[in-house]
Amino acid sequence: MNRPTRRFPLLQVALCSGVVAATATLTLFGSDRAVKAALQDSPKTVVDEAWQIVNREYVDGTFNRTDWRAVRQGLLAKSYTSRTQAYDALRDALKKLDDPYTRFMDPKQYEALSSQTSGELSGVGIRLELDEKTKVLTVVEPLENSPAIRAGVKAGDRITAINGKLTKGMSVEDASNQIRGEVGSKVSLRIGRDGTSEFDLPLTRARIELQTVRYSLRQEGKNRVGYIRLNEFSSHASEQMQRAIQDLAAQKVNAYVLDLRGNPGGLLQSSIEISRMLIDKGAIVRTVDRKGGKEEFVANNNALTKLPLAVLVDGNSASSSEILTGALKDNKRATVIGSQTFGKALVQSVHSLSDGSGLAVTIAHYYTPAGTDISHKGITPDIKIDLTDAQRKFLATNPKLIGTQQDPQYARALAVLEQTAFAPSNQVKPLQQSLVNSVK
Repeated sequence: MNRPTRRFPLLQVALCSGVVAATATLTLFGSDRAVKAALQDSPKTVVDEAWQIVNREYVDGTFNRTDWRAVRQGLLAKSYTSRTQAYDALRDALKKLDDPYTRFMDPKQYEALSSQTSGELSGVGIRLELDEKTKVLTVVEPLENSPAIRAGVKAGDRITAINGKLTKGMSVEDASNQIRGEVGSKVSLRIGRDGTSEFDLPLTRARIELQTVRYSLRQEGKNRVGYIRLNEFSSHASEQMQRAIQDLAAQKVNAYVLDLRGNPGGLLQSSIEISRMLIDKGAIVRTVDRKGGKEEFVANNNALTKLPLAVLVDGNSASSSEILTGALKDNKRATVIGSQTFGKALVQSVHSLSDGSGLAVTIAHYYTPAGTDISHKGITPDIKIDLTDAQRKFLATNPKLIGTQQDPQYARALAVLEQTAFAPSNQVKPLQQSLVNSVK
């Protein structure tokens, strides 16, 4: 019996991003009841579900010159004493495709991927780090609209126990796993804070929207620059980008700097929606599947701003970041500054399988508006400026200086805007107050 499916195409860097998508349908060749019965409640069920999806959707109809039906026969001929054995066999089979983006995820990996690209988590809303000197779990910041911030948790607070269990020697990952939990459930944190005795703080876990967009107004001499850093194309990224653009516009910025450095990608739809906020007319991206089927996404005359724009990229700007960058560059909408981008021009869909595991499968190639295939090449910035190892280390150890005059790539963006956007003869077009909700 077929289960209803729901699939969202996406772009992602291996092990960096993805999206929850479909409940896969199990389809067997022929109507052999014996085969069906053998697969019931067996690790082979998930193996065959994954095989079917690849057989139906994979971008290369030759499966990297592999006899894909023979692969299925081999997978089903094996006896699996555990799901782990079946998972390992499936991973080995997928290696024949020589495609790092088509990959199997066990339930824990799939759940992590789901949380990452949904842009949400269930917890109390704190970012933690292990203090380098004291090795104590320390709050970097409480997230906006979270139980932690409402309860008065502050940056610099020390988490010394979770539900009575001391955190000494506990990693950030272990602590995070203990703090997260079902919406509505309780967790108690023992807080150490300078100037007061330790105290226990009971919190109720909630669904929290993660901030993938951060922005600020930068007064650069006489000019007002809207600086926006987009970390990932999650399901909430377009809403957050809309708020950033509109808030900065209300503060009467003269131009924007969009920072996509280190952004590994995410949802295809998110990259299209954000492109439409910045491009009024023109193509955004074209995808081509294994049958040659083409789909083109274009701007829809509803850009949120036409103000001058500079975009910062580096070698870790990938996938959806490259779609947005390629659209802005090819439409001559922005000046792209920084290092060569990653070079991933493949589209994946991600499916949930019947036991809670998941499968990402490459289903199409994409091309920039100019028809460029950036696979393994990336996008060449309009102004190429690579950071030295010393500069990268300096910014990594001083993250608050990223996007300031001490950041060479940002400084170069300001210089470019100074020569063009801020020139006295430049006539900036008025802002269009359009809502992203109209983007389809």
